[in-house]
Formats: sequence, C-alpha cells, structure tokens
Amino acid sequence: MIAASFGAGGMNMLDSQSRDLIVGHGSHRYKVDVHWGRLDPGRVPVKDCHEMAVDSQGRIVLLTNHIRNNIIIYSKKGKLLQSWGTEYPGAHGLTLMNEGGEDMLYITDTERHEVIKTTIDGRVLMVLPYPAEVDAYEDASQYLPTETAIAANGDIYIADGYGQQCILHYNARGELLNAFGGKGIEEDKFENAHGICIDTRSGKPELLITARQQNKLKRFSPEGKWLANIDLPGAYICRPVIKGEHVYLATIWSGDGAENTGFISILDKNNRLISAPGGNQPIYHQGNLSPMYQQLQLFKHPHDVCIDEDENLYVAQWNAGHLYPFKLIRI
Repeated sequence: MIAASFGAGGMNMLDSQSRDLIVGHGSHRYKVDVHWGRLDPGRVPVKDCHEMAVDSQGRIVLLTNHIRNNIIIYSKKGKLLQSWGTEYPGAHGLTLMNEGGEDMLYITDTERHEVIKTTIDGRVLMVLPYPAEVDAYEDASQYLPTETAIAANGDIYIADGYGQQCILHYNARGELLNAFGGKGIEEDKFENAHGICIDTRSGKPELLITARQQNKLKRFSPEGKWLANIDLPGAYICRPVIKGEHVYLATIWSGDGAENTGFISILDKNNRLISAPGGNQPIYHQGNLSPMYQQLQLFKHPHDVCIDEDENLYVAQWNAGHLYPFKLIRI
C-alpha cells in the first residue's frame, strides 16, 4: 500500500511515486496524475472541490465553494482557462446541459437554499427557491439541495440530499410538477438522497438516485415510482455519472464510513461493480457484492468524477485540504 498525506495546495507524498501508479481492476484501470489540476492557490484558490463536468468544447468545469472563484475551467491538460463566481458560498452540485447549442450550468447551493441556472460564463438565467408549496417544508432552512438532473425535454429534477430528502420535479420553466421520496428507510424513501441522474441505457429514461447512507443506488421512473435498488455495501456513493453503458460514482467514504477514506466505483451495464480505483477488488458471492473498503490511501473524500471522450477520469475531493482535482488516465 502506498500512503498519501495531503496538505495545503495539494502537496502529498505521492508526488515522487505517482508517475507509475496504476489503479483499478479488469477493463477499467488508470494511471494516476495527482499534479493535473494544481493551480496557484494565491490566485485561484479552492475550498471543497465538489463537482466537475465536461462542456461541449471538451473543457473541464470544476465547482468549488470558495467564493473567490466558484467555477474554474480547465483544459484537458490541466491549464487554467477561466474562473468566475463569488456568490455561491454553498456551491455543491453542478450539472451541465447543452441547450440549443449553448452550455448551461445548474448549480445547487446549500447555503442559499436554491438551484441557480447560469450560462457557462456565469450569467444567471433562472433561480429555483425552496419549494414552499410542498408540505415537507416549513421554511427555506429545511431545503438543502445537493444535485440536479436535466431530462431531454428540459425537465429539472432536484435531490434535496441534505434537507428533507425529497426529489422535486420541475418543468423547464421552473414550475413544480411533482415531489416524491422523503426521509425514511422504506424502498421509496432516502437516507441522504445525495445525487441523481437520468439513465437511458435501457432505451427509456429512468432516474438513478443515491441513498448514500444506505450504500444504495435507487432506480425510479420519471414520475417518481420506485423500481429497484442497487446494493453497494461499504460504498458511500455520491452522484451517479453515466458514460456509455457504465456508471461512475465517487465514493466519499468506504468500509465502515471512516474519515479520510474513499475510492471510485464503476458499474457495468448490469449495474455490477467491476472496478474500484483506490478500493479493493470487487467480489460477488451468489449475486451479492462483498463489502467494499479503501485499499490504497490515494483519495480523501472523493466527491465527484467526470469522464472525457477518451474515458479519462477527473476526480474532485471534499474536505481534502484544499486539494485540486486528480486525473486518472485510462490504460
């Protein structure tokens, strides 16, 4: 095992060893580049690196809750291209959607209790406040949205993962259509509905929603009907990200949920865990996944992963000592 110690500005013990470090299993193995996202913290600081996305130009967009620059845009080689944003102290979730040939950002802000839609350069187009018309909410303080998913028709799904655990469904104009979920251990309820995405791998749209504290992904219809669970014992997963037939998830804690742990989870088209960069090799017994745990101390609270057209991964980490993102190069 190679241990990594993280400090301000992203310095770590892997600097001298990372050039030859390979992580992952089977068909999904990666060479680690811990230097990729490093910038001058005096000019372009980060706090928590929460989420990332690839825009239509192939640029890598990072969301951080540092109000000197909430959005940082990188080239694929890790060069700083642009930064902006001083108004999102609780910047947490980032979804990028190309609408009519223009990239749009959907930012969830847990401190503002809002979802904000902006252009790629930060012009605000729409703000969705707390859903006062939903019975679960008495005031804005109960609404702590963590993630959004945007359907092909422009419908917006919001996961209130740190609040009342509801899933809010809006149309493209911001009109509330439905609310489902809520707190609970029942199949159609959530303990930490942290992430959400639209899954069209079966040919019809479904929702994949994280129940992070339960180590589960839950599948729902677009109308909010529970369909099935995907059990991932030992994996405290953040949002699901789909590329091709695979699902990628940053796993913010692992094993018993100990601090300073985590790895990346990669599921195949059958929703079986096939690779866990930074974690132990996935093993199934009689169809059930054996509990997962961090095997290599490479990551510290990975919070999101995005995938470029070459299937390289970019990993953002929360509460990791102001650490800039890593790149995992597919081999």
